[in-house]
Amino acid sequence: MTPEQMRRSGYLRIFTSYYKPHLAIFLLDMVCALGICLVDLLFPAVTRQVLETTLPQGLYRTFFLVMAALLAAYLLKGVFTYVVTYWGHLLGVRIEADIRSDLFSHMQDLSFSFYDKNRTGQLMSRVTGDLFEITELAHHGPEDLFISSVTLLGAFAVMLSIRWQLALIVFAVVPLFLLFTIFQRRRMAAASLEVKKKLSGINGELESSLSGMRTAKAFANEGAEIAKFESSNDQFRGAKRGYYQTMAIYHSGMELAMGIMPVLVIAAGGFFLMQGSMDYIDILTFSLYVTTFITPIRKLSAFVEQFMQGMAGFKRFVELMRLEPEITDAPDAQSVERVDGDIRVEDVTFRYEPDGEDVLSHVSLHIKPGETVAVVGPSGGGKSTLCQLIPRFYDVTEGRITIDGCDVRDLKQHDLRSHIGIVQQDVFLFAGTIYDNIAYGRPDATAEEVTAAAKKAEIYDDIMEMPDGFQTYVGERGVMLSGGQKQRVSIARIFLKDPAILILDEATSALDSVTEHKIQSAFDELAKGRTTLIIAHRLSTIRSAGRIIVIDDNHIAEEGSHQALLDQNGAYADLWRAQQSVSSSS
Repeated sequence: MTPEQMRRSGYLRIFTSYYKPHLAIFLLDMVCALGICLVDLLFPAVTRQVLETTLPQGLYRTFFLVMAALLAAYLLKGVFTYVVTYWGHLLGVRIEADIRSDLFSHMQDLSFSFYDKNRTGQLMSRVTGDLFEITELAHHGPEDLFISSVTLLGAFAVMLSIRWQLALIVFAVVPLFLLFTIFQRRRMAAASLEVKKKLSGINGELESSLSGMRTAKAFANEGAEIAKFESSNDQFRGAKRGYYQTMAIYHSGMELAMGIMPVLVIAAGGFFLMQGSMDYIDILTFSLYVTTFITPIRKLSAFVEQFMQGMAGFKRFVELMRLEPEITDAPDAQSVERVDGDIRVEDVTFRYEPDGEDVLSHVSLHIKPGETVAVVGPSGGGKSTLCQLIPRFYDVTEGRITIDGCDVRDLKQHDLRSHIGIVQQDVFLFAGTIYDNIAYGRPDATAEEVTAAAKKAEIYDDIMEMPDGFQTYVGERGVMLSGGQKQRVSIARIFLKDPAILILDEATSALDSVTEHKIQSAFDELAKGRTTLIIAHRLSTIRSAGRIIVIDDNHIAEEGSHQALLDQNGAYADLWRAQQSVSSSS
């Protein structure tokens, strides 16, 4: 079911749709569950028949045949139980895998703005913890509901045939149980949802703390991190306490209802026995059926708890699936096979929130194919935002951006971004090998192409000096590599991608001057023949740019070559003198 279909469907319809691909296993599970019900219903009826007829009439051979048949029935029940346990759980796992696959695919479609507002740990909680309980509900829910319903109706029908008055007395407890269950169900649902939210908070704190562990240790702030985590942990503990209190009330009420039934059977059965309208065999049979009756009610009790937990997780899943990406392809979006790299920014205004402040205001810019343009200016001026608008990570609020004359909103996102290479200040490397991280630029690349890209990025010699060469493990976010090595791996990745447009977003600002100088030649090689946009704080790295744009106060303040801007003696000249002064003093 697509996210659009989920937005138009109810929870039950969405939930049942995940059974369709696995209908054969589901039906097998239900057939075996029915077999278990029938065996459970058979035993009291057979016992009554044996005690009333077979033994009093001396039919001992028949008696042992009946016992053998019962033994065979219970052996068959064992087979049914195996199928229900194994294949039923496998059904739940397959449904969980389908749900997780849909959720992960949908999260790939969500826009940058979604990840700006949501923490990684909380999202991980939805992809892992929530879905486990959905699995349990997917397996046990229909099965327990089916077994309980069939057993209850079957037991009640037999009890009616024995003594309908006593059957009605016993069954009168059921409506009270249902009313109590419905009332408690609402309270348990609210409590379960609160637990989910608090658990997401813990995961968020945990993810943040583990990611920033080095920073915490550097500032000797381990105690502060523990305090933050304990605060979230206490909130989770409180939410769990509330949930278990609600669950305890529910279970104690259930035990009361279950205890009343045998007492009613003995009390009412004794009364009928005194009147001579029932015998001991009928009371014994009724007692056996009450035991059979209680088991499915306990299953229903467990189902209610499972349903509350599973549906709380499922609702959070559906809530996420119903989110619409802010950036979507137009219905008639065009494919792009080749890009020359002509970029036009036409009177663009952008703000992150509809009622927020302008990050860019009426910016216009033309970058010709193959031209290298540098963008400089104070922090917060909108330089990086401009570069995020070109690959359409965000949509402009006003104006438009075109590539080769086509509005980026009219192009397919995948095609557009496949022709744009971005090297950022904060290089992200996946926890894998160097080879895997370089090949990420083009997954179908050959080993020779990966090697060639490493040589162009001037990282090949470093790789060869490592114990495992290209198979060297880089660690979480590339922690096993130096800053310069990580940056050159990212450059190799772009060489392999071979895009027509290159964006260098403060790509060397985190490096020392010596490392920056070494990497600069790799950047120069990378920029050859490509339309290149360089965002930089260090003005010394962009003097070779054909044109320099100064963005200040959300608009283009100055534009020209390095020397022309110095001659203007404006904002760029001030920045240049300030950096030269710092360099001289150091």
